[in-house]
Amino acid sequence: MVCRAVLLCALSAGVVGSAEPNQLTPQERAAGWRLLFDGKSTAGWEEITGKPFPANCWTIENGCLKAIPRKDGFQDIRTKEAFREFELEFDWMLMADGNSGVKYLVQKVDEWVNKDGRQARARGLEYQLADDHNEDAASDASRVAGSLYSVIAPVPKVAPRIGEFNHSRLLVQGGAVEHWLNGTRVVRFAIAAPEVQNHLRELRKDSGEILLQSPISLQNHSSETWFRNLKVRVK
Repeated sequence: MVCRAVLLCALSAGVVGSAEPNQLTPQERAAGWRLLFDGKSTAGWEEITGKPFPANCWTIENGCLKAIPRKDGFQDIRTKEAFREFELEFDWMLMADGNSGVKYLVQKVDEWVNKDGRQARARGLEYQLADDHNEDAASDASRVAGSLYSVIAPVPKVAPRIGEFNHSRLLVQGGAVEHWLNGTRVVRFAIAAPEVQNHLRELRKDSGEILLQSPISLQNHSSETWFRNLKVRVK
């Protein structure tokens, strides 16, 4: 399975995004895009708690940031930079039954140790990445790929390509958010919408002010997940 995924990572390099993975075209640079991952190093990334990059459960493989399933703990990672209004594009790949996510407007970070080791998680709005046949995703329409996890189901529902790269776009601007999956807008909402505000307050778990600026976090949900072509432009 791993060998197959590595091969796909190498062979599907030109499917979406730039002509070469993890590079910007002159037009993209002129438009204000910049890379969050150069395909070679973990520069600009750290554990979600702010500790050094967790090489125990993340690695760089064939030009991809890859989440590694572990039996001794796993942690999310985040950009060292925080973002308020931005446009993010990225490619991602999961295998069958996979589950992951990209989190933004992070409200808090949880860290704990259980029988599976040390865990560290971002608690924020989540662009869900999943095989829609995964048990969690199949349990609720608001947990399939492209959804605002546990809050808003994608309309239309776009089934992700499993074992191949998918392309996602996340836009946070002017108090509104859009999720795009493989060229289709699947979610749009206002941050001020009651159900979104309630969710943000549940994530904070205190009476503090809702945070509207935070790092961007990639989730390690104990599934092999490949990320590449991570690029952002600030609005």
